[in-house]
Amino acid sequence: MGTWTLRLALRSLRHRLTSFTATFLAVLLGTAVVGSFATLIETATGPVSDHDAETLTIMGSVVGGWGALIVLFSVASTVGITVGQRDAEIGLLRTIGATPRQARRLIRVEALVVCLVAAIAGAGIASLGGRALLAMLESSGLIGDAEYRGSVISLGATVAGMLLVSAVATGTAGRRATRGPASVTPGENRPAARRLRWWRWAGAGLLIAYGLSLAMLTVTVTKSSDDPYDAMLTSGSNSILISVGLALLSPVLLRWGSRLLRPVLGRRRVACHLASSNTSRRAHLLAGVLAPVIVLTASAVGTLMAVGTDARTVPTANADSETIELLNHVVVGMLSVFAAIMVINAFAAAIAHRRAELRRLRLLGATPAEVEQSIVVEAAIVAAVGVIVGLMASLATIVPFGVARGEGIVPDGQLWLPPLLVGGIVVLTLGAARHAARRTLRRDELVCAR
Repeated sequence: MGTWTLRLALRSLRHRLTSFTATFLAVLLGTAVVGSFATLIETATGPVSDHDAETLTIMGSVVGGWGALIVLFSVASTVGITVGQRDAEIGLLRTIGATPRQARRLIRVEALVVCLVAAIAGAGIASLGGRALLAMLESSGLIGDAEYRGSVISLGATVAGMLLVSAVATGTAGRRATRGPASVTPGENRPAARRLRWWRWAGAGLLIAYGLSLAMLTVTVTKSSDDPYDAMLTSGSNSILISVGLALLSPVLLRWGSRLLRPVLGRRRVACHLASSNTSRRAHLLAGVLAPVIVLTASAVGTLMAVGTDARTVPTANADSETIELLNHVVVGMLSVFAAIMVINAFAAAIAHRRAELRRLRLLGATPAEVEQSIVVEAAIVAAVGVIVGLMASLATIVPFGVARGEGIVPDGQLWLPPLLVGGIVVLTLGAARHAARRTLRRDELVCAR
């Protein structure tokens, strides 16, 4: 059974390059991001001064920790989407005699092969990334000369963590895919009726409650603190905390948001009607795109607005302010790049899953332009819901930190920044959808021409 499973898994990988490429990129980039910062923690254990060790540990644990939270959530979401696309294939295997356990084992072997290769390649990138981060800290004067000590300890732990998360996500998705009677009919409408799991509600509630409690603490306690950076400590991560909590509820938020946007879209245009219906019915599938949009908006807007408030209220630069400013910019840059790639990645996987649906629309008389326009409108709905929810989450950092620093609820400057960031995120989302749609439609046309 083991040899048969491995051979079948390898053959399946060759025929599902698009879907498994999404998983591969998620694990590759996730390992590279988390592993780069993990090597800084190991470097801090070497022959460095106490100040340099503290700076390296803070950079590795704080930035790496938040990055790990985002990365692990994205990897789990991508793996879930990839496995969820296999309902017809898994149903066919079960109708010819495969047991649910054998089907789940096939899914686990496929995921293990992809994630193992991606994690090992990501560890190699992380080794270079860790050296680049260390050189950046040295060139900026935040630390002295330090010997890079990233080894198999930090990189191996990162690879093991990624494989563990991937295994858990694959196991959960595999149990969901093999639940119920065997059928060869694709369950395209099943996602609409699927209820959100209890652990997602519980996780979202804990993260949102914790973020709001830190916001209240910032306003009531740290406002009167002698250390101006106590407010940054208690409010700087609130937007990320709450955005991740809201991202766990992405299917529900997208379903509600698409219904609220129906009057705006109207029903006269075919593309708008199809898009509104699809985002509501396929909320679980498109939630994999909505989640990184929410996190990207909240983290970028909240952190950069807080950095602007810090610069206006503490104009005298010192070592602490330089370190904190660098930390914030690294967090925003890292999360922005990763979330942007995840948006593109998730759209590619979601559209690949809907290839049969798009082909049927063409057979019913829809032109390629109409199909593409429908997908772009879906992306517009996702982007609208994502940036609105993300902006709401960013207030958990902007408002408490502004009140603690004496600026009040509305910041005294940089009010142009949120619209600029939101515009860039919307353009990214629409561009990713358009590219994925054109690529899928072009591939189908080539197949039909043959």
